[in-house]
Amino acid sequence: MDAPLEKIADPTLAEMGKNLKEAMRMLEDSQRRTEEENGKKLISGDIPGPLQGSGQDMVSILQLVQNLMHGDEDEEPQSTRTQHIGEQGHIALLGHSLGAYISTLDKEKLRKLTTRILSDTTLWLCRIFRYENGCAYFHEEEREGLAKICRLAIHSRYEDFVVDGFNVLHNKQPVIYLSAAARPGLGQYLCNQLGLPFPCLCRVPCNTMFGSQHQMDVAFLEKLIKDDIERGRLPLLLVANAGTAAVGHTDKIGRLKELCEQYGIWLHVEGVNLATLALGYVSSSVLAATKCDSMTLTPGPWLGLPAVPAITLYKHDDPALTLVAGLTSNKPADKLRALPLWLSLQYLGLDGIVERIKHACQLSQRLQENLKKVNHIKILVEDELTSPVVVFRFFQELPGSDPGLKAAPVPSVAPSAVGRERHSCDALNRWLGEELKQLVPASGLTVVDLEVEGTCLRFSPLMTAAVLGTRGEDVDQLVACIQSKLPVLTCTFQLREEFKQEVMATAGLLYVDDPNWPGIGVVRYEHANDDKSSLKLDPEGEKIHAGLLKKLNELESDLTFKMGPEYRSVKSCIYIGMASDDIDVSELVETIAVTAREIEENSRLLENMTEVVRKGIQEAQAQLQKANEERLREEGALRQIPVVGSVLNWFSPVQASQKGRTFNLTAGSLESTEHTYVYKAQGTGVTPPQTPSGTRTKQRLPGQKPFKRSLRGSDAVSETSSVSHIEDLEKAEHLPGGPDAPEADSPEQLAPAGAEQPAAPQSRAQRPDDDKPQVEEPESLR
Repeated sequence: MDAPLEKIADPTLAEMGKNLKEAMRMLEDSQRRTEEENGKKLISGDIPGPLQGSGQDMVSILQLVQNLMHGDEDEEPQSTRTQHIGEQGHIALLGHSLGAYISTLDKEKLRKLTTRILSDTTLWLCRIFRYENGCAYFHEEEREGLAKICRLAIHSRYEDFVVDGFNVLHNKQPVIYLSAAARPGLGQYLCNQLGLPFPCLCRVPCNTMFGSQHQMDVAFLEKLIKDDIERGRLPLLLVANAGTAAVGHTDKIGRLKELCEQYGIWLHVEGVNLATLALGYVSSSVLAATKCDSMTLTPGPWLGLPAVPAITLYKHDDPALTLVAGLTSNKPADKLRALPLWLSLQYLGLDGIVERIKHACQLSQRLQENLKKVNHIKILVEDELTSPVVVFRFFQELPGSDPGLKAAPVPSVAPSAVGRERHSCDALNRWLGEELKQLVPASGLTVVDLEVEGTCLRFSPLMTAAVLGTRGEDVDQLVACIQSKLPVLTCTFQLREEFKQEVMATAGLLYVDDPNWPGIGVVRYEHANDDKSSLKLDPEGEKIHAGLLKKLNELESDLTFKMGPEYRSVKSCIYIGMASDDIDVSELVETIAVTAREIEENSRLLENMTEVVRKGIQEAQAQLQKANEERLREEGALRQIPVVGSVLNWFSPVQASQKGRTFNLTAGSLESTEHTYVYKAQGTGVTPPQTPSGTRTKQRLPGQKPFKRSLRGSDAVSETSSVSHIEDLEKAEHLPGGPDAPEADSPEQLAPAGAEQPAAPQSRAQRPDDDKPQVEEPESLR
């Protein structure tokens, strides 16, 4: 195109063509850039933000990880517990990174290294925990080792299982025995992993008459085994506990081992008490676990090692069956699971391992000895002197009950009363547990619900001490906090029944039985339009209770009030919290009733004001119209003619009073305005009676908070005597013959109220009666 432009002689046309070419080139470049940008947007639109571009630097990535771990600065921390990660924890974390690096080695070096790591770790664990000639399986999920052991037991007892599969199990159904005190969900997990139906599980009850109520009943277990054999079933495996999940009790493993050898059953043991096998002195019940067929250990929480796998130690002679069951593997990655533990055990050494386990056991013994000296605290593992788990609860003795039998009802106490007291103690123990967890987070205290004992508090330092860094000072602080909370617990427990009786005896109040509330009680006000047969949401009642809650909180008492329940599908209630002192329950209940009644009356007055005013206006208009008609009849028709009426009124004026109507909002009635025009003052009308404020209203001393009982002792006596003296002086002043009593015919008595008082004929100093002795006014009354 350049050549044709050069041939054009006219410079104007040539310049025009050159400008057009430049403009077209610019438009084409702009369109090309737009298409490229749109193509990039289409491509990057499906890619998440962090992956777009050329990547991010390491600092930004670590900052993102930190924000995800700890949350934003504005957010409140979810838990007050802080995990203590020492140098041994860093060694364990290093093992995971080192394992990823080792996996890049060539196959021969990797095989030698992983075999060495696995064999060393297995040998060390067997020696530390007294399990000779055992094999080890390392797994992340704590229950996974037991599932693999069940597979090994199935392959060992059913020789044709590899070929025939489920048909072999169908012909002779296997049975797995679990204790009733086993951790929840264990049986369901095994059935899901093994593909077995739930009837393959057999729940063995605990002792009921003799021994611990958390130990497996061996005699009943033997009966169950015999029954299963008679029905053609195969007893396969028994799971025993060396420290139950709830209270840390140990089954009679020695007798269970004899029973398993008699019937050819695989014995597996698990529990926190297995950690004590590393100590110099071990109880005989735990030491018997070294003779079992397999056991599961969790050294991670015992030693404070994060991200360390659990270990299942077992004894078996057939490598092929262990390979089929999944207990052994030829993959180097599976063998590298032991690397973090391999590094950590070498760093701690035997002395470090024993010291951490021994320290946890000493913490348990320290707490147990201190709690024995605290009243109203019952320890549930007193027979387990060597148990590293302490379970205790707050209790209050019932009248006529045996202190040694708190769980069972006695004949002198009604079963309903025992159940009510049990629920009250459970709620108070839950409150105590939450308070202690906040006050002493390093204790690792947990709240557990037991079937027989109820809600209890569990202290298991073997599972928490190494991680949280619990020390002996923390145990002492825990005991001190328990002692400081006991007055609140005992006072609240004693006032709950009194509060219930007072509420039930007060009209308009309904006692709500909420066993999960740890405070004095729950009450609901029943207003006039309340449908007592329905529990659905009541807007009017919710409004009254919201106002009642505001009024109660404004009193600034030591009690806490809240409105509930949290789920808004039922009627609102007022929840009264814990009582820290001797509370006057009668005054509290009466204040709630009177305040709620006042709120309801005020609310009803506001709601009905519009209708009352409208009716009052209509009635006033009707009365005024009637008054006008009467005035017309009295004055006559001539006075209504404009000119004639004026002349007639001038010669004979009408003495008519101005009549009107005023509406009294307070009394809700119409009144005449005649009083206003006659006396030139607004009438007060009828004063309605005041809303009663309670018959038990009492005078409080300065600084005394509401709902406190009257003081007892010398202070109360002195206060009563001073008040009585003042009352006597006031009575003496108002006696007819008293020095300050007015005369019977004095002008002050004859004049009506509000009228101007005439001057006295003589001053008080000139009266002859002033010669009489005067009673001096006390300084306190001036």
